[in-house]
Amino acid sequence: MLLMSTHSNNDPAKVILGFLEDLVRIPTVYPPGNTQAISAYLHATLAALGYATKTYAAAPGLDNVIARMGAGRPSLVFNAHVDTVGTGDPTLWTHPPLELSVKNGYCFGLGAANCKGSAAVQLWLAAELARRGGPRRGEVVFTFVTDEESLGQHGMYALREQGLIRPDMLLLGAPTANAVINAERGVLWAQVTTTGRPAHAGAPERGDNAIARMMRVLQHLTARMEVLLKDRTDGDMCSTFNIGQINGGTNTNVVPARCSVQIDRRLLPGESVEEAFAEIESIVRSAGEPRAAVCVEQLRGTDGFRSIAAELVESLCAAITTVTGDPASFASAIGVSDGRYFAADGIEIVNFGPGEGSEGHASNESVSIDSLRSSAMILERMVGALMGYRDEPGHLPRD
Repeated sequence: MLLMSTHSNNDPAKVILGFLEDLVRIPTVYPPGNTQAISAYLHATLAALGYATKTYAAAPGLDNVIARMGAGRPSLVFNAHVDTVGTGDPTLWTHPPLELSVKNGYCFGLGAANCKGSAAVQLWLAAELARRGGPRRGEVVFTFVTDEESLGQHGMYALREQGLIRPDMLLLGAPTANAVINAERGVLWAQVTTTGRPAHAGAPERGDNAIARMMRVLQHLTARMEVLLKDRTDGDMCSTFNIGQINGGTNTNVVPARCSVQIDRRLLPGESVEEAFAEIESIVRSAGEPRAAVCVEQLRGTDGFRSIAAELVESLCAAITTVTGDPASFASAIGVSDGRYFAADGIEIVNFGPGEGSEGHASNESVSIDSLRSSAMILERMVGALMGYRDEPGHLPRD
């Protein structure tokens, strides 16, 4: 698209829709989550705006873009992931998934809500910040990453580990319907594997059925977890336990020698991954099965966070009230964001962006134009309050 000069007093929707049209058109489906093409577009766009821009890949094809303007502290980092889930059943889509369709005030397309809508808003914000001379204090950094949909470590995690970003304040563009999320649950993925002895199904007594063993383990584990988690709540957040995958056996007429399940465990901000895994492992071991026939593994996990309400949250809430006329609303996330990688860093972490969370991963995914517009205007005002704009000396950021 042709970059257009914008002003904060003008409606930003036209420019945002142009960016969103370009982003939706470029496929970034996970798996594999390849973002080379979209990162090339983002890199060129941001470099043309005057940003110091870098593309970084921790694995082939999984490109991430970092664009910064300004220098020193504080460092205000914006983030949007640009990988998407697949389309699912194509017959359920009434709009082409890789084309932006606008109807009745809504934009339809794969990733429109999660999270290419936020990416488009943040591109508009980057253009607006550049037009106004950059920040008067500190630096503003825009990051567009992959590997979020896989809970993988080649996106935002890698940028943190390599020291490519060191935020004092981090705003992630999750679809929150422009509500504020400053607390998030952690996540643990674990795998339980049972083994047995194969035999012909015509003589099952000669074997040792790994699936039957797994059924006994899961019955025990599920019953215990239901009791342990039922009272673990924090506001409207709760601890959860879900059996997400089960695989076993080689053929119907063979007693299975192996079975595995994968478990998703969501953790309150006060719970740790290590404690949650130890709890699962202890319960599995108490199921009464031979120790050598049951293996429990931690696949991946990160703790949740509760961000202190300091200048980022305060400025964002004030901007919401100014733009909308209503007090800021706070919400809880169903999923997890890449903010969890910074949970132990003692920084402010906020999820905020256009679109409903329920739209992500849905057929005919959509985001409203009003939501995009409001998000942009809120963020523009927030940046002015936090960092100031260099070409507007009368607008002093907070010290």
